[in-house]
Amino acid sequence: MTSIETIIEKLDLQPHPEGGYYKETYRSVETCLDGSRNLQTAIYFLLTSDNVSHFHRIKSDEIWYFHAGSPLIVHTLTDKGHTQHLVGNDLLAGQTPQLLVPKDIIFGSSVLEKDSYSLVSCSVAPGFDFADFELFSKKELMQDYAEFEEIIDLLT
Repeated sequence: MTSIETIIEKLDLQPHPEGGYYKETYRSVETCLDGSRNLQTAIYFLLTSDNVSHFHRIKSDEIWYFHAGSPLIVHTLTDKGHTQHLVGNDLLAGQTPQLLVPKDIIFGSSVLEKDSYSLVSCSVAPGFDFADFELFSKKELMQDYAEFEEIIDLLT
């Protein structure tokens, strides 16, 4: 298995504010009709079992594509509760190699296996803009999702 340090170096990844490492690999030249947003963006995203992607929300759809390492758990919080989505290649274990997180959904992620990593790509349409990025604190999430305190503790 390729080391985490090698992946970070070879893909030129940088720390991401939500946790993990990333590099933007694509930003469309085309923009939305009003010109305010690129149509699509894409990143590499690396998460290790030593860190998590903290609960956050964006104003665009995001599609996750699994590449290598441990399966990833994408956690979502909605009015229906907490759901775990397994992103990986073992279809018989209920994993999917691709996952859509619809716009305005609170989500975060963690690596399924200990002492490992997950390498994925994420594509956002309309394109990602940090102006639309909202990172949540435990206090904010406990107001509406107190029954999920354990996962909120992990991902805030």
